[in-house]
Amino acid sequence: MEIDYRLAFDLAPVGLALSRERTMVDCNQVLCDMFGATREQLVGQSFQILYPSADEYERIGARMTPLLGRKGTYADNRIMKRVGGQWQGETFWCHVTGRALRLDAPHAEGIWSFEDLSSTRAVKAELTPREREVAAFLMDGLTSKQIGKALDISHRTVEIYRARLMRKYQAHSTPDLVHRLLTGG
Repeated sequence: MEIDYRLAFDLAPVGLALSRERTMVDCNQVLCDMFGATREQLVGQSFQILYPSADEYERIGARMTPLLGRKGTYADNRIMKRVGGQWQGETFWCHVTGRALRLDAPHAEGIWSFEDLSSTRAVKAELTPREREVAAFLMDGLTSKQIGKALDISHRTVEIYRARLMRKYQAHSTPDLVHRLLTGG
């Protein structure tokens, strides 16, 4: 029996996209539904339209490039933005995993999966792009020093962002903040 790879791509339980130079060249219906768009609205577009800001698109792209070039894969949890439908503009937590098809040119061609985490992790507070990045790293269990290194900022600056997050989420400690971020509380 021959495997129908197109059918597997189309019916996968997660959003899938094929990319060329950070532009979507194909996607499945799950991805369209997740972002509230049609296939025609996404194919040919830069992934930038799925990010809350152009700045986040650039920073995450710069951060993932060396990892894609070294390991061929990259994964993180991040806040993304719905582009259409009744929830247009809504932000939500998304687990993103990618594979570069060429290590020497990490963004040349890739395969990306997207999993909507909004049913278990709601975005409750209005966060700045940097707060979203720090929150994602905190949920991964990184320390202020590790986050600072990943974002190329000082650990003291990370602590300022963490304090802002704690105020916004009315958290009493970093573990309490992480719990609130993870549960949307």
